[in-house]
Amino acid sequence: MYAPSSGPGADEHPERPAIGPDSRGLWLMGNDVDLARRLAGTGFDWIALDAQHGAIDRSALVDLGQALGDVGTNFVVRVPGIDHAWIGASLDAGAAGVVVPSIASLEDARHAVRATYYPPLGERSWGPLTPMWDGYAPDAERANAQVQCAVMIETAGALGAVEQIAALDGVNLLFLGPVDLSLSLGLGLDALLADDSPDGPVGRILAAARRHDIEVAAFAGDPSRVPALRALGIDRIAVATDIALVALGARAVLDLTEDTYPRSP
Repeated sequence: MYAPSSGPGADEHPERPAIGPDSRGLWLMGNDVDLARRLAGTGFDWIALDAQHGAIDRSALVDLGQALGDVGTNFVVRVPGIDHAWIGASLDAGAAGVVVPSIASLEDARHAVRATYYPPLGERSWGPLTPMWDGYAPDAERANAQVQCAVMIETAGALGAVEQIAALDGVNLLFLGPVDLSLSLGLGLDALLADDSPDGPVGRILAAARRHDIEVAAFAGDPSRVPALRALGIDRIAVATDIALVALGARAVLDLTEDTYPRSP
């Protein structure tokens, strides 16, 4: 079993939040290591690997973790669910934090916290993989101090318990999933994002976070939704997915070359 790092990077590893303030993240659905490495160098502040809806299994997680670690990329993993093994494996592979979906109650959030932290704060098992590629592996105390445990507020149950969830020791980020939250509440997505009232769904999430001195992040998925999220007061945003990025890039190339190809009559 690997020990904590004492080699390269142990002292210099930045103690920054995985998803920091005024940051733009990229959401990766695919499992192509070369593409992930290339996208990591384009300027996004963090990358999220989507193991819930993306094509990322445990094998791909290790390959991506090594590739992103090699280039010093700040990354998190959206795990498939409230799963102790997946949460631990994501952190073992070098993730600076986890985004935990399917939270429907305070007890769900407690399970997420227990899986994220080593004892005495939680029940995470020791087994970092990063020393396999000479990566950073903090000791348990430092890992507990640095890790970001983001719970998704994307169900009516989580919204109903958001005050208690925000107050829970170990939860240091509420992560708004606007698409699923709008479905759960029976609202249109545009209506959810247009509601800037203090008693609206997003207003309640922000107020709970402020009261308990934690932060809020959100998934936009498409850059067109970023202005609405910023207007609501959220500045930590996954601004695009790799799928959207490819589509936008393809469209830009076609638009750029449009005038050089005459249209058929």
